[in-house]
Amino acid sequence: MNQRLIFFVALASMLVVPEFVWAVKLRGRAVAVYVDDMHCKACAQKIARKLYTVPGVVAVHADVKKNVAMITPQKGKDLSPRAIWEAVEAAKFKPVKLVSPQGTFKVKPEV
Repeated sequence: MNQRLIFFVALASMLVVPEFVWAVKLRGRAVAVYVDDMHCKACAQKIARKLYTVPGVVAVHADVKKNVAMITPQKGKDLSPRAIWEAVEAAKFKPVKLVSPQGTFKVKPEV
C-alpha cells in the first residue's frame, strides 16, 4: 500500500474516532452540555463540581477544547435538563446547548 495513502487513512481515523466515541456515549442516557466560556481545566472542574450536585449524576467528563461536558446518570434515571442547565449557570458559566434523551435545548436568540 502506498505510504501516502496509509498516512491519510491514519489521519482520517484520528479525526473521526473521537467524534464517533462522543456519539456513542450520547446514544445512552448521557447528557452533553456545551458551555460558551469553559477555557481551562479549572473551569471544567468548577462546572463539574456543580453538576455533581444534581441528583442522579454519577460522572462528569469535560472536553475543554470542545467546550462540552458529558454527564452520566445513575442507571435507570433520567437527568433533568433544567437542573443540568441551572447547575452550569450556578457555576457562573453560560450553557449554550444541552443534548439529552429528552431533547436538545439551546439559548434563545436575543431580540
